[in-house]
Amino acid sequence: MLTIIQQMDVAILLWIQENLRSDIWTGFWKAVTHLGDTGWFWIVLGLVLFLFKKTRRTGIAVMIALMIGALITNLIIKNSVARIRPYDFTDQIILLIGKQWDYSFPSGHSCASFAAAYVCLKRLKPVYGSAAMILAVLIAFSRLYVGVHYPTDVIGGIIIGLFSGWAALRLVSKSKE
Repeated sequence: MLTIIQQMDVAILLWIQENLRSDIWTGFWKAVTHLGDTGWFWIVLGLVLFLFKKTRRTGIAVMIALMIGALITNLIIKNSVARIRPYDFTDQIILLIGKQWDYSFPSGHSCASFAAAYVCLKRLKPVYGSAAMILAVLIAFSRLYVGVHYPTDVIGGIIIGLFSGWAALRLVSKSKE
């Protein structure tokens, strides 16, 4: 028997698929989703920030946030919950990218994006922090658009990501300059 949350998750994905997907936008959303693959974009951003003395502590905080998020999301929760992907749950979901190798809950792309973007929002100039947050939102939504996550996976990833960013900032602020 389907839970109400599972029913809502599937209904939202089907609504996105039927009302928001279009050939014009699919290439864009695929490109956006791939920015989050293995956290590569956020890792590169963290390394670039680390290179400059003025942003070094921000780069360190980004990398710590990514590590905390990956530990919680990929090593602990995904394997404990073991939620199957939406396209494996119902054949109504049309997958737009390759099948994923891990479990669905929570979204690692969303976690990494919000972990790094939260650090940027708190430590960089508002224009850069806001841009990072906008990209994080786009990456999180892209996971729904391409059909690899349920909305609750993305929400879970966002919450863990925000916590990871907050925790990383606390750790960096306690260390000496």
